[in-house]
Amino acid sequence: AAAFFITYENVKSLLPHGSSSYLSPATHMVAASLGEVVACLIRVPSEVVKQRAQVSPSSSTLRILSHTLYHEGVQGLYRGYKSTVLREIPFSLVQFPLWESLKDLWSWKQGHVVDSWQSAVCGAFAGGFAAVVTTPLDVAKTRIMLAKAGSRNASGNVLTALGGIWRTQGLSGLFAGVVPRMAAISLGGFIFLGTYEKTRQLLL
Repeated sequence: AAAFFITYENVKSLLPHGSSSYLSPATHMVAASLGEVVACLIRVPSEVVKQRAQVSPSSSTLRILSHTLYHEGVQGLYRGYKSTVLREIPFSLVQFPLWESLKDLWSWKQGHVVDSWQSAVCGAFAGGFAAVVTTPLDVAKTRIMLAKAGSRNASGNVLTALGGIWRTQGLSGLFAGVVPRMAAISLGGFIFLGTYEKTRQLLL
């Protein structure tokens, strides 16, 4: 999270932004995309270990980590990096411009800048909507991370994974887990973006 927001705010400060700029949505998209690329360098290895631990609950985290490094090398920890970035960038392209736009709209309606709780509500809505539309990419990412070495999905090709899911399970397979994903990310957006906004207001 820290890596994302440091990148996001720094990139945003270098580009035109603010409710009066017509380039503002593009600025938020670029800043969010670069933020995700950086954040995924930290997030993916822990995600790989976590996913494998869920499949093999009898194995410790350290054992899974050492097994992955021994058999697959460092690239094993970054299996699914591409698919994670390809999931996170579309997610952020939807979530952050929508979040910023909702805050601007609410601020305009009430005549002053939104409070942190209002920012949190906007974050919950934006996160939930983004979660729904990017669920197929999340399903594909999970399949790639859990794929056995040498299998078709182990190549990390998102389109191959999506095609396989579509052929075997159809639309319901692509949107597997959409409701809990939407609920969890809406709650996360409320807490995370509300806290972020409050912290930013206190520091500025």
